[in-house]
Amino acid sequence: MRKTVKLVIATSTVALLLGSMALVPKVASADEATLVTQGKKIAENRKEGNCFACHSYKGAYLPGNVGPPLVNIKTRFPDEAKLRAQIWDATKANPNTMMPPFGRHEILSNKEIDAVTAWVYTL
Repeated sequence: MRKTVKLVIATSTVALLLGSMALVPKVASADEATLVTQGKKIAENRKEGNCFACHSYKGAYLPGNVGPPLVNIKTRFPDEAKLRAQIWDATKANPNTMMPPFGRHEILSNKEIDAVTAWVYTL
């Protein structure tokens, strides 16, 4: 009986510690902040991402309404890799999408897609 109680207490303590670690806000490093800044520049460049031509988001100048608004991205894409895959080639998830496959058609490089993904994930 004592071993069971000790095991339950130890397991509960570990679960509590791990749970509290998840609540600690993540502080962006300088590299991440730079990547996000680069992603915003790429997204707003009419010759590169041109995201606001189709999407609206906070701070967009004369945004379009063809694509969904870029809000609550972490809720819509809990896995950042799925968001990156959507930017890389949205036709895999929806063959009828109007979003260009930025990676497959080499509109953006892998590094640029990583930067745009990092920025969009902050919205």
